[in-house]
Amino acid sequence: MTKINAAIKGIHAWAPEYILNNKELESMVETSDEWILTRTGISERHILKGEGKGTSDIGTEAVKGLLEKTNTSPEEVDLLICATVTPDMQFPATANIISDKVGIKNAWSFDLNAACSGFIYALDTARRFVESGQYKKVVVVGADKMSSIVDYTDRATCVIFGDAGGAVLLEPTEEDLGIMDSIMRSDGVGRVHLHQKAGGSVKPASHETVDAREHYIYQEGQAVFKFAVTNMADVSAEIMEKNNLQPEDISYLVPHQANLRIIEATARRMQLDKDKVMINIQKYGNTTNGTIPMCLHEWQDKLKKGDNIILAAFGGGFTWGSIYIKWAI
Repeated sequence: MTKINAAIKGIHAWAPEYILNNKELESMVETSDEWILTRTGISERHILKGEGKGTSDIGTEAVKGLLEKTNTSPEEVDLLICATVTPDMQFPATANIISDKVGIKNAWSFDLNAACSGFIYALDTARRFVESGQYKKVVVVGADKMSSIVDYTDRATCVIFGDAGGAVLLEPTEEDLGIMDSIMRSDGVGRVHLHQKAGGSVKPASHETVDAREHYIYQEGQAVFKFAVTNMADVSAEIMEKNNLQPEDISYLVPHQANLRIIEATARRMQLDKDKVMINIQKYGNTTNGTIPMCLHEWQDKLKKGDNIILAAFGGGFTWGSIYIKWAI
């Protein structure tokens, strides 16, 4: 029996028009362009403006563009998974809302939350549905409106995050292409270092939680940085070793865009030259689930069929992982 692989057959991404640059942040919080660039590598980030606008609006733009580029009708989609930490609301799933907004009616859909690792978790999950042979067209969305949970009085976190998202179309192939392997990990001990304190069932929203500013991102930067540098680099090297890949075999590393120093450490561990690393953190900041599809979208014209690509991410929880792909377009 011929093995079915899940292959990315289309990619599209979208970022809001409004740009919040470091100069404007200097007027909002005690910081400077030099301080931000030195610690994060970020110059600007896109912010979704407008009353009633949420993550589904970002995801909808990405999916509309994806369906148009791949000449796919909404009725053909079998499943849509949305990776996000900023859902429009607690329920229904943002995936349901995106599906409705783009006219996807014959599919089922759900959200997946693994913080900044969500997109690769969702991609690996979607892959299994395609490989089963039951599903022909699966859309994976990674989108976040991080500005909705950023405290713009906290200079340690407000300089990092932006709003954006992307989507990919997975289809079956019998060629030796597509998603070849993955390694996914998590360690709940890390939850104390990176989380949102209030708004869940343990600490529901109240006047007290709002007044205490507990509905924003809480991050202990040094602890997160130390764990991220080690684990994102380790898992990227591990998937190379597992698949007998040498640095010269890799066309691109597509790292989660959390921090330029973490990206550089991962590339060094993989012994990759900088020109083999997709980096756009300077333009978008950390868009959480949007970072990896944004990179793929921006570099898609440089990718060739058969290219070996490694996706790598690290997120709150802690969650982390890597995926080995042979590009199929």
